[in-house]
Amino acid sequence: MKGTSFLLTLAILALAISFASAYDPSPLQDFCVAIDDPAKALFVNGKFCKNPKLANADDFFLAGLNIPGNTNNPVGSSVNAVDVTKIPGLNTLGISFVRIDYAPYGQNAPHTHPRGTEILTVVEGTLYVGFVTSNQDGNRLISKVLNKGDVFVFPIGLIHFQANIGHIPAVAFAALSSQNAGTITIANAVFGSTPPINPDVLAQAFKLEKNIVEYLQKQF
Repeated sequence: MKGTSFLLTLAILALAISFASAYDPSPLQDFCVAIDDPAKALFVNGKFCKNPKLANADDFFLAGLNIPGNTNNPVGSSVNAVDVTKIPGLNTLGISFVRIDYAPYGQNAPHTHPRGTEILTVVEGTLYVGFVTSNQDGNRLISKVLNKGDVFVFPIGLIHFQANIGHIPAVAFAALSSQNAGTITIANAVFGSTPPINPDVLAQAFKLEKNIVEYLQKQF
């Protein structure tokens, strides 16, 4: 009886280990369609790798984050992302960085990063920030007013935002847990998709008149 119990425990443990060790690598682009011919492949879950012997300091370097971004736009913000497209050495390292500039009362509009968690710190100004939890959690808003030196975390995949509630410009820096976390700005994606989403669908989803949806689509 003891032998049977031991074997059952061992089998369960082996099964648990197999689940723990078997996983897919995180995607580094929106999708990766499988292809049998390597000669026709464009990506290897992100980027091809340079010969390590040929790597140099410039592969891991970028200048210019001291320069403020242009916030003269409808949302009043500028996001300067430092990801694998700008620093090739970030490839496979699972991290990236951004500088965000906000005009007075500007915002980094509600958006999501499908492939990365974000940790943000304010270096100038005052920001109202927050994220919305999933449907299963009741879409709760978790928000905070941040001042210089404060830090806030936005969990992977959740809709979040930052808004400058001060009358002076604000600046924040953030790190993301992906070399290419991706960004989906909610308003742009919903009302500015190509081709457009059928207005009847959006009218029903947002409980709006169809002509209002069509007006919003024209704005994007």
